[in-house]
Amino acid sequence: MSFANRDFLGLADYAPDEVRFLIGRALDAKRGKRLPSLAGKTLAAIFFNPSLRTRLSFQIAMDRLGGRAILVNAGSEVWAIEYGDGAVMDGDTSEHVKEAARVLDRYVDALAIRAFPQFKSWDRDREDVVIRSFAREAKVPVINMESAIEHPCQGLADAVTIAERLGETKGRPFCLTWAWHPKALPLAVPHSALLAAAHLGMEVRLACPPGYEPDPDVLGKVKTLAADSGGGFQTFHDQAKAIKGARVVYAKSWASIARWGDAEAEKAARKDLRAWQVTGKSMRTTADGFFMHCLPVRRNVVVADEVLDGPACAVYDEAENRIWAQMAVLSAVVGR
Repeated sequence: MSFANRDFLGLADYAPDEVRFLIGRALDAKRGKRLPSLAGKTLAAIFFNPSLRTRLSFQIAMDRLGGRAILVNAGSEVWAIEYGDGAVMDGDTSEHVKEAARVLDRYVDALAIRAFPQFKSWDRDREDVVIRSFAREAKVPVINMESAIEHPCQGLADAVTIAERLGETKGRPFCLTWAWHPKALPLAVPHSALLAAAHLGMEVRLACPPGYEPDPDVLGKVKTLAADSGGGFQTFHDQAKAIKGARVVYAKSWASIARWGDAEAEKAARKDLRAWQVTGKSMRTTADGFFMHCLPVRRNVVVADEVLDGPACAVYDEAENRIWAQMAVLSAVVGR
């Protein structure tokens, strides 16, 4: 199985056996097994948007593998970058991605990019222009630290957490539930959570209000992956029904694609949906299930204190597993 010099842009780009290999490698690292060294290797991690766990876990992962991470805040430390082919650059942009990527790939052994959606047009955002432009122009591996479509490092850490806790995952019920939030949030995490569960062959349940279904192309991949891996996929508009009997409950808010970029319409659409919250009562209907969230999370908005502070909460294991998952990815695509 060869990962060398491959981009890690999305879980949808990897086969189930490849994802399972990375899960196994992450768990090996967590148990103390030495992974291939990255001594003498350098990662440039470029953040076009804020980060806490992703930023620190990548730096820690490179350090533990013997390599070096250079963290760059693109908003304040990088020239404004142009991505359009044939652009006449007489406006606000100072450097084309072609020059930026082609120079960086001579400086470092891998690039990691974090670039959120612009929330103007879903059709435009779903193209993931920033990260895919870097991947096209750079000769070194490019790792997605969250884009509009996916957050594959979070998704891999989610898969590691589920496999670690459940052991056998095939056919086990996994529920991703939409949750109310005062802001319209991206779709990357829910997409990758669904893909991760599908890779594990779980019975994937999507719970959301009508009109909040994620990207249909991603859902098509989730359905195919789940079926091919021994699981299945269902959409529920009844949160309680979806959570009942689940082994994993994953809460996350996201914006409606139909109202993408229209803040007032989105606010109006969700004003009566505050009941979409994971509570202790709902968790007690699970089959000894545990709770997951990528963090940061709004207490008593997305999930009740009783859940986060209770024995069924897995969010701290999940956050720690970002380090091990990223060590697995980095050692595979950058390692000798």
